[in-house]
Amino acid sequence: MGRHSLPDEYGTAAVGPRTRARGRTVAVATAVVLVVAAGTALAARSGLLSFGGACDGQTIRLDVVASPDVAPALRDAADHARRDHLTSDGQCLDTRVQAADSYKIADTLRRGGKGTSRYEAWVPDSSLWLKRAGLGGNATPVTAMGNIASSPIGISMVPSAAKSMGWPAKTYTWGQLTGAAMEGDKLRLGTADPARSATGLLALTQLGASAKKVGPGGDTQAAAMAKALSQRTSDSDAQLTDTLARDSSGTEQGNPRRNQALIVSEQSSFRYNESAPDRDGLDLFYPKDGSPQLDYPFALLDEGAETTDQRRAALRFMTLLGEDAGVRILQKHGFRTDDEEPSDALIAGAGGRSPQPYATSDSEPPTDKELQETLGMWTITVQSARITVVVDASGSMANIVPGRGQSRMEVTKASMLQALATFTPEDQIGLWEFATHLDGSRDYKKLVPTERLGDRKGNGTQRDRLSEAFSGLQPVPGGATGLYDTTLAAYEQSTSSYTDGKFNALVVVTDGANEDPGSISRSHLISRLQDLSDPRHPVPIIAIAVGPEADKDEVEQIAAATGGSGHQVNDPAQIHAVILKAIMEAGAKS
Repeated sequence: MGRHSLPDEYGTAAVGPRTRARGRTVAVATAVVLVVAAGTALAARSGLLSFGGACDGQTIRLDVVASPDVAPALRDAADHARRDHLTSDGQCLDTRVQAADSYKIADTLRRGGKGTSRYEAWVPDSSLWLKRAGLGGNATPVTAMGNIASSPIGISMVPSAAKSMGWPAKTYTWGQLTGAAMEGDKLRLGTADPARSATGLLALTQLGASAKKVGPGGDTQAAAMAKALSQRTSDSDAQLTDTLARDSSGTEQGNPRRNQALIVSEQSSFRYNESAPDRDGLDLFYPKDGSPQLDYPFALLDEGAETTDQRRAALRFMTLLGEDAGVRILQKHGFRTDDEEPSDALIAGAGGRSPQPYATSDSEPPTDKELQETLGMWTITVQSARITVVVDASGSMANIVPGRGQSRMEVTKASMLQALATFTPEDQIGLWEFATHLDGSRDYKKLVPTERLGDRKGNGTQRDRLSEAFSGLQPVPGGATGLYDTTLAAYEQSTSSYTDGKFNALVVVTDGANEDPGSISRSHLISRLQDLSDPRHPVPIIAIAVGPEADKDEVEQIAAATGGSGHQVNDPAQIHAVILKAIMEAGAKS
C-alpha cells in the first residue's frame, strides 16, 4: 500500500482561469508584485517586466518540468520562442522542457529534495499537486502564477461500446456510466490510479458525489464502484490508453484483459484519436452532472538558487502561452484555452459530439475534505482491510456534545456507521467496547468478531451484525476509562490474527485518559506494543481522542509505538473523516 500516499488536504492555489483576458492580467500583475517583493525594483521602474528587445546573441537558460501530457506543447512553445528570438530583458529565451509525472515532482518538493533544483518552473496537470507539494515541513516553496490551459474529464469508449450506450444522443451521470461497469462485463472501464493521477482522483470524487445524490446507501455504492475500478487500474495516465481493446483486430472486444472505456481527460482522448485510424477512434461521453477540470497551473520553484533574470524569464515564457502563438500551440495539442467557448475542432477531435454536454464545466470543484475522503476510500478499497474497532463506553460518553444536543456516544455511533458504509464486502471488521470492569474483571467486551463484511450469519451479514452492534452501544453508568489493558488485549489479538494481503489495523476511540488504577502503566503498555509490533506484518494503531478531557499526547504515544497515528477531535462527528485520513497515512508507510 505504499504507493497510495496523498496528503490530507487539497486546494486550488492558482488564480482564475487563464483563458479569460482578465485572468491573464491578474496572473501577470501578480507576477510583477512577487518579483518586486523579491527585491527586483528594476521590474517596477521598467514597466511590465521589460520583456521586449533584441537579444544580440545573449541567451538565458530556462528549465521547466511539466506533466507528460502538456510537455510536448511547451516544447513547441519553446521552439517558437527560439525561432522568433523571444526575449526577456534583452536575452533570448532558451527554454528546455522535461516531462515528469506530477505526483513525483510534488513528492520531491514536499520532502524538500534537491532533485528539482535544476528547474525554475513547474507545470503540473492540476492545482491539487501544488497543495500536495506544500505539505512537508521542509517543502520547497512553490508560487502559482496562473493557469495556462484546461481539459475536462470524461469517459472515452471504443466505438462499439459507445454505440451500445447510445452515444452521442444519450447522456449519463457519473454514477450511471460507472454503474454500467458493475453489471458483469457490460462495460470494462479502466482508470489511472487516483493516488498518482489527478484525472483519476477528480473523477472518483465526482463519481462519489454522484452516487450520494441517489439516496441512502450512496456511500456503499461509491465504495463498490471504486472497488470495481480498482480491478482495472493503471499506474499512470500514460499507461492507461495501452489497455484499450483494439477494434480492428476483431477479437480484442472479447478479451477480458482489455478495457472498452477509460476515464480520461479530453486532451488525452484527443491525443489518442490523432494517431488512431478513424474506425478505432474513441467516442467521448461528458457526464451531465459535471466534468471536473485539469487546470494546468504555471508555478515558480524557489530553492534559493534561481536568479532574478531566470524568474523573469520564466514569467516571460508563461505570458507567451497566453498570446496568440501560444494559444494556437496549446489548441493544436488538444488543450482548451477558452472554457466558455471550446473549439468545435477540439471537441470533434477528442470524440465529443452534441448533444453531449461538452460545454458544461464543473461549477464547484471538490473541497479538500471531499478529496481527502475519496483517497481514504480508495486506499481501503484497493487493498481490503482487516480492522478491529474498540470504542470507549465509559460514563463520560453520555456527556452532551456542545451545539448538537446529542451525547458523545450517539454522535460517535453515527460517525462510525458512516465509516462502516465505506468498506466493501471483502473487508473484515470487528467491534469491541471498553469501560472499567465491563466484563467481570476485564475492562473490555468483544461484541462482534473481526470477520468479512459480506459473510452471512443467520438472517443477515457481518455488516448487518456490526450495524446493529454500533447502534446498540451505550455508556456504562459509573464506568471509567480502562484504556491500557484494553488496548494491549486488542493489539495482542490483532497481531496474532494478522492476515496477509490486507491492510491490518486497530482503531481505538476514547474520550478520556486511562482511569483504571489497577491496570498496567503507560510505559509498560508502550513497551509491550513495541515488542508486539512487527514491520514485516504491520498493524498500526489509529487512536482517536474525543473531546476536551481526552489526552492527545497519550494516544499519540500509544499509536506511535506501533507505527500508527494519534488524533484528537472535539466533535465525534469528525471520527469518520479522521479514520479515513489515518488509514491513508498508515497505508502510505507500509
